Amino acid sequence: MRSFGRWLLWVLLAGLALQLAFLLRIALMVAINPESTAFMRSEAWRVAGRAMTSEDRWRWSSTWVPRERISMHLQRAVIASEDAGFVQHGGVDWQAIESAWKRNQHRQRQAQRPSSPARAVRVVGGSTITQQLAKNLLLSGERNFVRKGQELVLALMLEALLDKGRILEIYLNSVEWGEGVFGAEAAAQRYFRKPARQLTASEAARLAVMLPSPKFFETRQGSAYLARRTRTIVARMGAVQLP
Repeated sequence: MRSFGRWLLWVLLAGLALQLAFLLRIALMVAINPESTAFMRSEAWRVAGRAMTSEDRWRWSSTWVPRERISMHLQRAVIASEDAGFVQHGGVDWQAIESAWKRNQHRQRQAQRPSSPARAVRVVGGSTITQQLAKNLLLSGERNFVRKGQELVLALMLEALLDKGRILEIYLNSVEWGEGVFGAEAAAQRYFRKPARQLTASEAARLAVMLPSPKFFETRQGSAYLARRTRTIVARMGAVQLP
């Protein structure tokens, strides 16, 4: 029992040290722009490995720009599409998580019916912009309850140490918008051949709609869903409150 107690103590101390390390890294982001995220580094290794073992050419684009050089249209569109309550919540939207859980349970029950065609069940997420940033910045891509719990803790840390404007700025500069395309400036250049500050409302909404599945929509720019959803987001943008 004594050895088990010591082992448990070391585990707790290691966990505490990890949280303090995360806290310090987030605190530095108050004034220092992160050069990359955990997700970007993971993608860089994947893209580089594929380029070395095939004829695919290396393609990577990521340029940091301050928030004032990102179109207000894009800022509004991303909030309207990804996290309508961004300004109001404290990093975690518990109601959205509960709603997403209920929808996923319902879809799983439908898929298990004998009369239902065999197909993959699309999992609906309830993550806020802050949670998405926490995951991309500091965590691996694996999905389990431990990682999700850590994501929630990191989201609360981000909200405690950074203001909403800074969280949105880091998010817009680090989120994936296609194969090797990261951040608003790279996305604006990739899809519209213009800087992020010059994006129109329709262009911004189109980029925002791509965010849940950027690699999918990168090769389906003529998608009817993309066009339809873009119009919906444009209609919602006027009601969005910016931090």
